[in-house]
Amino acid sequence: MSWWLEACQSPSESVLPQALARQSQLTKPTGSLSELESVAVTLASLQNTVKPKIDRPWITIFAGDHGVMEENISAYPQAVTRQMLQNFATGGACISVIAKEYQAKLQVIDCGSVGEAYEYVGVERHCIRAGTANFAQTQAMTEAECEAAFALGQKSVEDAIAYGADIYVAGEMGIGNTCSASAVACFLLAEPAEKLTGVGTGIRTEQLIHKKQVIDQALALHTQYVDNDPFKALCAVGGLEIAAMTGAYIRCAQLRLPMVVDGFISTVSALLAVRLNPQVRAWMLFGHQSAEYGHVRLLEELKAMPLLKLNLRLGEGSGAGAALGLIKLACRLHNEMATFAEAAVIGEKV
Repeated sequence: MSWWLEACQSPSESVLPQALARQSQLTKPTGSLSELESVAVTLASLQNTVKPKIDRPWITIFAGDHGVMEENISAYPQAVTRQMLQNFATGGACISVIAKEYQAKLQVIDCGSVGEAYEYVGVERHCIRAGTANFAQTQAMTEAECEAAFALGQKSVEDAIAYGADIYVAGEMGIGNTCSASAVACFLLAEPAEKLTGVGTGIRTEQLIHKKQVIDQALALHTQYVDNDPFKALCAVGGLEIAAMTGAYIRCAQLRLPMVVDGFISTVSALLAVRLNPQVRAWMLFGHQSAEYGHVRLLEELKAMPLLKLNLRLGEGSGAGAALGLIKLACRLHNEMATFAEAAVIGEKV
């Protein structure tokens, strides 16, 4: 059996009622902190402690290029993928600044970008292939290549565990990857491109119409091969970085590491992970609802309640990274607020 189909860990059933009981005794009306309460209680059950904490967050950026760029579906040239890899590693990217703010470990993994061999300090280069094939014409990657990308995600999480990480964020970089993610989502949800395709990096209206046409043509091309199989959908129209995030999410659940899911592309990987291994869902927190068209539909499918709605559409883990501060705050409120007894406050209505 493939490793990603193996059983996941279960959240602690004994800690959950204890965490709920603590929330009920804090000096506030029960439920008045809403999702801040829910996040703390959920994290308590995932970390198997009544008082959860986020002291060692881990962020991994997975990057890869996309052959569908041949179809003119992005506002930016493919060379930006490589340029941003160096920007991540040298601290200039949004997620790099977020990582510094929360003292998070930032890992940058090149799953397969286009270009000559290079050495960037701080970038782990694993060239599974130099970008996927153009899925409008042929299968994006072989099943063996998809499995190799899964393994990169698996290894990243194992690195995080060895580091002592207490929460995991996966982000992505790859010009053209909203097109790939939309195509995967169309297969997973049995929807046409019109329902799940947005502007990505900011393409014009006529380019968006073309992007939807490219996706619909690809869906028709690969329908027989995919045959409702999420793994084959990923191979047919997915990306190396999308596959790596999928593998990472599954491995997190197998090794008891809570994760924060980012925006549209990350949520496609999250849905893939859940379709392949349903037990993964219990280990997911959702950072934000992005401005990318189709993200709401994915969140609904996963029955997810995102913490933030800031109309972000950057990717690279930025929304999940922004939510880290809120999750840390939720833990501190849960752990450090006084109980009614400690504060000598009457806890019942009179």
